[in-house]
Amino acid sequence: MKLKLSKRSGEKKSELTQIRFRKDIPAVIYQNGKPGENAIVNGSEFHTILRGLQKGYLPTTIFELDLDGKKSKAIVKDIQYHPTTYQILHLDFLLLSDDVPVDVKVPISFEGQADCVGIKLGGFLRPVIRHVRVRCLPKDIPTDFKVDVRSLAIGQEKRIRDIEMGDAIRTLVRPQEVVVVIAKR
Repeated sequence: MKLKLSKRSGEKKSELTQIRFRKDIPAVIYQNGKPGENAIVNGSEFHTILRGLQKGYLPTTIFELDLDGKKSKAIVKDIQYHPTTYQILHLDFLLLSDDVPVDVKVPISFEGQADCVGIKLGGFLRPVIRHVRVRCLPKDIPTDFKVDVRSLAIGQEKRIRDIEMGDAIRTLVRPQEVVVVIAKR
């Protein structure tokens, strides 16, 4: 996803208010070992990208940032919303280096719900966690983890250790943590 940014000079509250009044989003671009760089994201462009993304997939989306002609790859590390209007108030980007591992929240998607034995017998799918925190190199960032629930009966569960992650990805949560359970109605 390509995103065009422009530099932001000061840190006065009045400047931030003017940026938000123009429907743009103030942002900070972080890189390991360097101070953050202030920027402005085009609000309508970012909202268009958000509408095209599946819910929960923003943390694993790699953006190609164009900051006044300088291109770099980054992920959204934090997003702040207004508490009542849910307008985006601020974005934090983390620049990616090929040789530096990064911590990412990877969404979990469930496959085989229509064929699930437990659901056919009257149970329902109850997701316990929706994201898994992992550490990996930027080239190994997965879009999501797929959990097959076809074989689960009522009362059975899948855990973090049951997810195929590969050798390049290290989980930051306990392997015995429950991901999904087929619950009884």
